[in-house]
Amino acid sequence: MTSKHKSTAAIALAAVAAVAVYYYFVDPESTPSPRCMFRLLTGYDCPGCGSQRALHALMHGRVAEAWSHNAAMFFAVPLAAAYAVAGRLPAGAARLLRSPAFIFAIAAAIAAWWIGRNIATSFF
Repeated sequence: MTSKHKSTAAIALAAVAAVAVYYYFVDPESTPSPRCMFRLLTGYDCPGCGSQRALHALMHGRVAEAWSHNAAMFFAVPLAAAYAVAGRLPAGAARLLRSPAFIFAIAAAIAAWWIGRNIATSFF
């Protein structure tokens, strides 16, 4: 890893740490945290709606509450982490993450979650 890559990685890690500290100490429901534009415009949840509250609850050990805010986050965060370190994964795993079929499956899962959570909210 070159010194430029190390510097970039250090800056990215510091930014992630700063955001983590912020979300640990600040409740997103009681502060002017960013709001979902899709929800404001349509009244429907986007796939990421509730992620801020879920992250806050999870950081405080309230797993069931985090799941109720956005269950998809439990799958999205590990997947995002896998993509972040894809260059260091075994070749087969990296190839899987980059395969069109896997990317299509992720997109289909996101669309199903998006539609399903809004249908469930409408009926229950």
